[in-house]
Amino acid sequence: MRNAEERALETHGASNEAVYRMLERALRASGAARGTLVDVGCGRGALHAWLSEAYARYIGVDVVRHDGFPADAELVLMNLDSGTLPLADGSADVVVCAETIEHVENPRLLVRELVRIARPGGYLFVTTPNQLSLASLLCLLGRGQFQWFQQAPGLYPAHITALLPADLERIAAECGLEEIALDYSGTGRVPFSARAWPGVVGARDGRRGRLFSDNVLVRGRKPVT
Repeated sequence: MRNAEERALETHGASNEAVYRMLERALRASGAARGTLVDVGCGRGALHAWLSEAYARYIGVDVVRHDGFPADAELVLMNLDSGTLPLADGSADVVVCAETIEHVENPRLLVRELVRIARPGGYLFVTTPNQLSLASLLCLLGRGQFQWFQQAPGLYPAHITALLPADLERIAAECGLEEIALDYSGTGRVPFSARAWPGVVGARDGRRGRLFSDNVLVRGRKPVT
């Protein structure tokens, strides 16, 4: 298996615009405090530009410093497979982990650390590829592999842990979060093609959001007491 640094570099440190829109919508809807945001698995720090006006302090965490990381943003270097995040308990008002949990060996350990660094009453937002989209389900039936976890020459090699939406909810509950909810990006790939579904499918339209969305988000709040 490639080491964490090699896998991180293969991602190029960025996700897609639909993921950032989903996160922006979820953060604003939650009414989360506008203090310190910690972006775990931050890559090039693209989320900083999307939310810089909403938070007084942005801290990125990643195993390498990617080209393009904002010069005015803080960066903490850490291998997320190694254990404890080098941040104090309760140091973040909001913790985001976008398209990162599928890259780590122990997702439960990662989420426990995300909860630890959140302040009481703070929010966590975790996104990952949606294994229950039509594209992913049909890929599983036809090829025996989830859409974003296929092993073949030339395919994206950095995803190692596939999680279902129910897994995300279960892990969030195990880690003591409250107000747990799912959301979907509302955009996705047409099965067995490189084309996206036309238009933007309503992310909150029940099963339509799930089936037509490439990405899923779980939100939770750390108890105050």
